[in-house]
Amino acid sequence: MAGQGSGGNVIAALCNVFIPGLGQLVQGRILAAIIFFLVCVAGYATWFLVIPGIIAVIVHIWAIIDAAKFKP
Repeated sequence: MAGQGSGGNVIAALCNVFIPGLGQLVQGRILAAIIFFLVCVAGYATWFLVIPGIIAVIVHIWAIIDAAKFKP
């Protein structure tokens, strides 16, 4: 069960809901995890500037979808 929709991908997507990049880390994709985390943290830290906040939300959703659709 290591494909799209498998239990591992669902768990990884759920991990990303709470911390962006955690799902990629669970899947063993360290570079993707670091990038998603840093972009989201930087965007959420500057949410008052609106555009970075919107970008952070989009990247956060992208991280969830990326973890759910990952094929090793």
